[in-house]
Amino acid sequence: MFETIIWATDGSEAAERALEFAKQLATYEGGQVIAVHANELMGGRGGGYPVFADEEEVERKLMHEVANLRDQGVRATFKLITSARHDAGRMIADFARGVDADAIVVGTRGHSAVTNLFLGSVTQRLLHIAHCPVLAIPPLKAAELAQEADERVAVS
Repeated sequence: MFETIIWATDGSEAAERALEFAKQLATYEGGQVIAVHANELMGGRGGGYPVFADEEEVERKLMHEVANLRDQGVRATFKLITSARHDAGRMIADFARGVDADAIVVGTRGHSAVTNLFLGSVTQRLLHIAHCPVLAIPPLKAAELAQEADERVAVS
């Protein structure tokens, strides 16, 4: 069912939490993980340069993560997608469609609605435009609170 799993990552802690879920899906189903990172480029006179100064460091980190997956026996590849479009969600969704992905796994940061209004949310965008299921992994604290609530209900 889940043969091709996209792990959409920006190198953040939220994305790191999502990696374990992508790995488990791939291992359970005998599938593959494609780590996808959207490198948004500046337009205009500064065109051709990454929006974020630490882009090369992030890419090295992600290649290391993919190598670790392979060492654990998971079929894994890294794909850097680059565009001056400034819509990482669209870039990831288009890539996922192009490889006929079965699921996209992505972390969430837990921004407020107001922050998302101004900054946008790749996860939110993917939920609306992806052709396949999107597994959104909540922030660690939210996940802990949900687990505590489930445990209280189970005990009652």
